[in-house]
Amino acid sequence: MFVLDIFLFFISSLLVIICVLV
Repeated sequence: MFVLDIFLFFISSLLVIICVLV
């Protein structure tokens, strides 16, 4: 479960970065 949390956090961060760049 802990790994899943990290994965979700990583995806969210990536989405935020993409939104900022676009």
